Amino acid sequence: MNSERMLLSGNEAVALAARHADTTLGVGYPGTPSTEILENASKIGVTCQWSPNEKVAVEVAIGVAFSGARALCTMKHVGLNVAADPFFTVSYTGVTGGLVIAVADDPGMASSQNEQDSRNYARAAGVPLLEPADSQDAYDMTRLAFELSERWGQPVILRLCTRVCHSKTIVIPREPVEGAKADYKRDIKQRVMIPAYARPAHKRMRKKLAAIEVWNNAEGPNSIIGEGTTLGIIANGVSALHAMEAAPDAKLFKLGMTWPLPMNALLNFIGSVDECVIVEEGDPFIQTEVQAAGGCVRPRLNRYRFGELDVLRIKRILAGGDTDEPVPPKGMPPQLCKGCPHRYSFEVLKQRECIITGDIGCYTLSVLPPFETMDTCVCMGASIGIGLGMRHVLPEAQARKVVSVIGDGTFMHSGLTGIVEMLYNPPKTGHLVIILDNSTTAMTGLQEHAGTGRNLDHQEAEHRVLIEDTLKGLGVEKIVIVDPSKEAEAYAQAVDTALASNDLTVIICRRPCILALARDSKLKRGEKVR
Repeated sequence: MNSERMLLSGNEAVALAARHADTTLGVGYPGTPSTEILENASKIGVTCQWSPNEKVAVEVAIGVAFSGARALCTMKHVGLNVAADPFFTVSYTGVTGGLVIAVADDPGMASSQNEQDSRNYARAAGVPLLEPADSQDAYDMTRLAFELSERWGQPVILRLCTRVCHSKTIVIPREPVEGAKADYKRDIKQRVMIPAYARPAHKRMRKKLAAIEVWNNAEGPNSIIGEGTTLGIIANGVSALHAMEAAPDAKLFKLGMTWPLPMNALLNFIGSVDECVIVEEGDPFIQTEVQAAGGCVRPRLNRYRFGELDVLRIKRILAGGDTDEPVPPKGMPPQLCKGCPHRYSFEVLKQRECIITGDIGCYTLSVLPPFETMDTCVCMGASIGIGLGMRHVLPEAQARKVVSVIGDGTFMHSGLTGIVEMLYNPPKTGHLVIILDNSTTAMTGLQEHAGTGRNLDHQEAEHRVLIEDTLKGLGVEKIVIVDPSKEAEAYAQAVDTALASNDLTVIICRRPCILALARDSKLKRGEKVR
């Protein structure tokens, strides 16, 4: 095992580490760039499952960790917004088994609606955060995260980024270990967060965090590379690797645990060089903390807050370059697939000049030419609530043109509460919700969800949650199920009827994704599916 060298992506390395750390359950919600962690973990023997959304995934993982076993929970950065409620409180309750939350940030927004920096969540919630720079780090830090979680009884964030998730580097794995078996031990005052128990829990959490900071200063996963005294660079994650290449003669403090920061070690490092520059993607997180502690570092240029860093950009940072950067050449814009069933759905809405409040999924691409049909896109599930808000206040002629469009996976994720809102506070003009049901989570790579009737490994699930049955159970009376590509006239008529009425209507446009059909055909033939 010790001599084995493997070429792995960061996501594959996290999956392998989860296997070698004897993770009992992997849970999460698919979201680029984090999706392949659980998919790969499942293939190598870790029991994994997709949850309907990130909040539920974290709650399931907390249950595993309360039971004394190890849980890995995965999501992309915006998914942590959804999971924030249980996430903030589990830092008070603590855990018995290891709980690692792998969050993949997306600097530059390659496939996201924002480029928020998850380190801010670690600071706000008081949760330790590790940050790998490459696949070896991803492997080592995943295992370390479980160890730290169990040592201090706290959840630990493993903060990845797009470049680390998808780039491949050499990994030398270590011998697997055997984790603790599930065995629940009651501790009401520690786990029931009523105010009387939460107040002392908060103090315990802060005390643990202080102890972790002492550990991070003395023996954390940080390293100093080089011996120069002229220029010092403090960098985290993949930026540290870029900085090594951009300034090979500089002295580098490579941060592995970025919360709580090893502040004493950082200040000592700053004092050992003539000038120090902090290089980090995203928010000035390290910069702000170091300056607040009295560290004398070069002021940060705001233009480097945006997008990914690379060797050339870091060279510009070190040179103090604050001029406009070269604009990268435009690539081919993404489009809905040829033959995609969503094309027919949007054509009808465009012909009627509808105001379309959209959602997160492959159908979001309808905002681009040639359709240009989506008016809003904010977050998972927001299409219904935003559409209702517009219906409530717009003049009737405009209100009747408002349509909320959401996918089947996104409906399972966070569309249910929007439907409840629609029923509970109906606009005077009614409302039309169109659910584009292509029987997969297409945008992130054709993952399954509760409505497909299959598990993470594409095998048949014990139960399939039918959208129409769920809607009926909630109280929706007008439900139309149609295949727009085969029943174009019926779909157009259903849209016209709904727009003209004062009723609440849900149209389910049901036709499988052509890519999912091709994938399923390969599975039936026993072929390997990537």
